[in-house]
Amino acid sequence: MLLKEYRICMPLTVDEYRIGQLYMISKHSHEQSDRGEGVEVVQNEPFEDPHHGNGQFTEKRVYLNSKLPSWARAVVPKIFYVTEKAWNYYPYTITEYTCSFLPKFSIHIETKYEDNKGSNDSIFDNEAKDLEREVCFIDIACDEIPERYYKESEDPKHFKSEKTGRGQLREGWRDSHQPIMCSYKLVTVKFEVWGLQTRVEQFVHKVVRDILLIGHRQAFAWVDEWYDMTMDEVREFERATQEATNKKIGVFPPAISISSIPLLPSSVRSAPSSAPSTPLSTDAPEFLSVPRDRPRKKSAPETLTLPDPEKKATLNLPGIHSSDKPCRPKSE
Repeated sequence: MLLKEYRICMPLTVDEYRIGQLYMISKHSHEQSDRGEGVEVVQNEPFEDPHHGNGQFTEKRVYLNSKLPSWARAVVPKIFYVTEKAWNYYPYTITEYTCSFLPKFSIHIETKYEDNKGSNDSIFDNEAKDLEREVCFIDIACDEIPERYYKESEDPKHFKSEKTGRGQLREGWRDSHQPIMCSYKLVTVKFEVWGLQTRVEQFVHKVVRDILLIGHRQAFAWVDEWYDMTMDEVREFERATQEATNKKIGVFPPAISISSIPLLPSSVRSAPSSAPSTPLSTDAPEFLSVPRDRPRKKSAPETLTLPDPEKKATLNLPGIHSSDKPCRPKSE
C-alpha cells in the first residue's frame, strides 16, 4: 500500500468550485472519450448517507487500454476497464477505483475542500492520523504537465478570466491571491502482487498526480463557461454530456430497463468509512480458470509393468526376426 496526500490550491472559493468541478469532470470525460474508449456513466443519482447526509452517487466505467504502458497492456485483456464509484457529500467526497481483472488492485481517494492555501495539516486526523504519508503540493500554474496534454488556452499563467478578472498566475501566487481554496486528497493505492507491487503503485500515483493537475487547471481555465451556472443547470449539463459521451464510445441503452431492477439495501450501497480492503473474491477470471470437472487426460497406462531381467525379451513383429548378432550396414 502506498499512501500520499495531495494539496491543490485554486483561485476560487469552495462554493464556486462545487459548480466548476462538476462541469470540468463532465466536459473532460467527453473530450477524452472516443469510439470504444473513454468514460461510460452507469449510474448517477441522489444518495443519502446516515452519517454524511444528502449527496450524489455515481458509478462509471473507464475504458483505457490504449493509455496503459506497454508492460501493463501485455497482461490485461483488450476489453479492459476500471470501475469508478463516487459518493459526493460536498465539501467531502469519497472515490474508489477497482478492476475485476485485477482483484488485488484498488485506489481509494478521500477529498476535503477548505477556503485556505493548503495550510491545514490536521485535516485528515480522523482518517489517517497515525499513518505515514507523503504530502505533495500541486501548483496548477507552475508545475509541468505531460507535453501531449498542454494547451496554452488552459495554462493559468496565460489565461485570464473575463468574468472574474482572475488569472495569469505567477510564481508564488498561492501566498497572496484572494480568493483561494484547497482540495485536500488522501490517496491510497493498493496492488498486492509480489514482484509488481512497488512498480505499479508508484506508476498509479504518477498517473493520479497528472490527472489532478490537468483537471484542476481545466476547472479554472473553463471558469467563464460555468461561472454563472446554478446547481440545477450544471446537473442538466452533466446529464446531457454523459448521454452524449456514452453514445460517443458506443454505449447504448440496454433492452431491459435498469429502473425496473430493485436497488440494493442502503447497508450494502452505503459509502465506506475508510480505505477499502482487498475485494472479497481473489479468484482468477473465468476465462483463466481450469474447469473443475475436466476429465483427466490418460497419456499413459495406469500401471507400468517392467520386464523381468531374468528373461530375454523378444520382439515378434511381422517381417522382423530377432537376432543376437550386431547390425551391419547393408552391402550394395
